[in-house]
Order: sequence, then structure tokens, then C-alpha cells
Amino acid sequence: MPETKRINKTLDLALRVGEVLLSSGAGAADVNATMWSVVHACGLRGVDVDVTFTALTVTHQTVDDEPPRIAVRHVRHREIDYEDLTEVDHLVRDLISGRIDLDEARARLARIVSSGHRRPRWAATLANGVMGAGVGLLLGGNWLLIGIAFVAAVLIDRLMRAMSRRRLPGFYQQVAGGLVATLLAVGTAAAGVSTDPSMVVTASIIMLLAGIGFMGAVQDALTGFPLTAGARILEAMLATAGIIAGVSGGLAIGDMLGVDLGRLDPGASSLTDLGAVVVGSAVAAGAFAYASYAPLRTIAPIALIAGGAALVFTGVEAQGVGRAWAAASAAVLIGVVSYSAAGRVRVPPLVVVVSAIVPLLPGLSIYRGLALLGMGGNGILSLINAVAIAIALASGVLLGEHFAQPLKREARRLEDRLAGPRLVGPLRARTVSRGRRHPGERPEERAEARSGEPAAGSARTG
Repeated sequence: MPETKRINKTLDLALRVGEVLLSSGAGAADVNATMWSVVHACGLRGVDVDVTFTALTVTHQTVDDEPPRIAVRHVRHREIDYEDLTEVDHLVRDLISGRIDLDEARARLARIVSSGHRRPRWAATLANGVMGAGVGLLLGGNWLLIGIAFVAAVLIDRLMRAMSRRRLPGFYQQVAGGLVATLLAVGTAAAGVSTDPSMVVTASIIMLLAGIGFMGAVQDALTGFPLTAGARILEAMLATAGIIAGVSGGLAIGDMLGVDLGRLDPGASSLTDLGAVVVGSAVAAGAFAYASYAPLRTIAPIALIAGGAALVFTGVEAQGVGRAWAAASAAVLIGVVSYSAAGRVRVPPLVVVVSAIVPLLPGLSIYRGLALLGMGGNGILSLINAVAIAIALASGVLLGEHFAQPLKREARRLEDRLAGPRLVGPLRARTVSRGRRHPGERPEERAEARSGEPAAGSARTG
């Protein structure tokens, strides 16, 4: 095809791949590297990729004395979708290995993003309810509290889905979710049910908490994307503020109805039994993966890894070393094991890592800190604790990936073994498959791709 048309198609493919990854929760570093791998595999050189929280930019300049070609794509819709993420990851790997060409990759990507899920939406809603029940067990609740958490998660999921279809911003969805959770506590108190209202509210808002976004922000900061990290932190704080607004609105409605819940203890739990911690973590992680459309073959490994991580977390914390070090120890385990497990079930490590780490996320600490500050209390310690746990989890997972990659690639070359940790996409951008050359690729570029060193007279970018 004409050179200009081929370049435009390549840049568009890279942008669309990056959009799927970023909207599904991938870190900015992984999105950047995967987009660069796509354009490099299609034979383009002189390419620069820029990733922010809301926009993706690819710049290509053929020669220095010509203006660059710039393509931009904005990311407006965000939903964790591990089915699309996995299929796009397989597409990128097939493109880099030479099993498909540019046109086939574009057609395949269009089918991925335009087709629906194999799993019905009501199944994902029930999975969110199971996740809420698992967290209720993890918090030490009785069977009544576990049932309330299940009902609350189902109701909140359906409500947020309806509001999303009407394009209401996420903040208002969080407010509505917090309101529903508190009204459930008001209803149980009005019915004379013997249960702790603080525990009811805590168990009911679990699926609203912004722990994933907060940890993603720390990961972006650690990997050199501070602008995206700041945007993720702002989004997490705004989402948590929406929960607090909804909870306070529910308390006001309760007072008007003559139902006094007393002073709520934000983030309350009565965790005592180790077995409940392990089982609750496994159930919550597996249900989260199912609700996020992860392939069925990943559910059991994710549940086992999450249960083992919870066991490590509890054991290390029992030694008196603090929650941050306990979280770091569990995260390293998740990073090491998830890398191998993801390869066996043929999904990106991100799918296993995020799902398995869900029970350890500091969403409750963020909620507790902001809620205490809103009530005039001392919430700074809770926020500091949340930041420490988020840093421990993000850095622990990355360190675990560093440990796991050389173990799995011990027969590869030294530069492959020392590659940075990747949660999505190929480990190395390969321009050619063995013994083949891309159309329009110069012999020196082929030698560069095979040797890993710049060819004479060529410039490496990215």
C-alpha cells in the first residue's frame, strides 16, 4: 500500500491498542511500551509515544527536515474488562511474532472492541455480590452481614450501570452507591435486626472503594509517569469523597425518619479468624476476576494466589513488623507467582496480579481517613497508612516481577533477563519473526532487530 496510508494505519492501530489497555486499568508504562512495540513491529522508525491519563499521542517523523505526523486519541470510557485486555494482548503478540499482518491486526481489533462479552451481564452482577459477601467474611462479619453485603453489592452494581448508561459522571455514581449502602443500614436498624450499623456500611461500600486506582497511581509514579499518577490519585480521592457524601446523606435521611444509627466508625471490622481471612480473600479475588470478565481458566489460580497472599500478610503482620511490610511481603509473593501462573493460563500478568491483590487494597483506609477528617477527627494517620500500603503493594508487585522474569527466561539473552517488569504486552519489541523481514525494512534494520544493537547509521527511539 502507499507509504502514507500504511503509516496512518499503523499509528491508528497503536492508538486503539493503547486505548483498550489504558481503559482496562493497565499502567502507563505498559501502555507506552506496548504501543511502541506495535509501531516497531509494523516497520516504523522515528516514533515517539506519549501516554497520559486521558490522552494517547503517537508522533512519527520520517526525516529531520519534514514536519512530524501526529496522531492523538482521547480515552473517555473506563471499565475493567479483562476479556478484551487478554484478546488484545494476544493480538499484539501475534503481530510482533509475524503471524498476522497490519490489516489483519486492524480487522481483529475491530472485532474485539465491537463484539459483546461471552458472559452475560447478570452473571457479572451476581459475581459482584459474591465479592461483597467475600469481603464481608474477610471483615469478620456473621452470616447476616455477609448476606447484606451481597444484596448491597448487587443493588449498587445495577444502580451504577443504569446511571452509567445515562452518562452521569462517576462522582454521582459513588454518591448514589454510598446512599444505598447507608439506607440498607438504616433499614436493618429500623427492622430491629441485631447488627453493627458501622459494619453494615463498611461491607456494603466495598465495591465502591478506590483502592485499585490508588495503587495504579503509585505504580505510575514508580515507573516514571508522575502526571498520570497525579490524575489517578485525584480520581481516587474524588471517588472516595463521593462515598462519604452518600453515607452522610443516608444518615441524614435516617435522622429524618427517626432512625438513629449513632456515630459510625468508618471502616469498622472485627477480624479475628485466620480461616475466614484466607477464604474471604480467595472468594473476593475470584469473584472480582469473574465480574471483570477474566477467562474462566484464571479464576481458580487467582483465588489460590489471593488466599496464599492473605495468609502471608496475616503471618507477617502477626510478627509486629507493621501492615506496610506485611503488604509488601504478600505483594512480592503475588508478583512472583502471578508471572508464572499468567503464562500457564495464557493471560497478561495484570489480570492475575490485580485480581489477587484486591483483598489487600487500602480502599478502606482511604475511606476511613477522609471520613474522619470530614467528622473533625484525626484521619491523617489512616491516610498515611493507606499511602504506605499502596506503595508497599505496588513496589512489592514490581519487585516480584523482577524476580520472576529472569527465572522464566534464564535461557534468553542477558538484555532480555534484565528487562523491566511488564504487566501487559510483550516482554520485548521484536520487529521480525525468525528468518522473515517486514515489507520496506532495510537489511540494517533487520540486523538491528536480531542483534539488539543499533545498526550503523540508524537511530533507535522509544
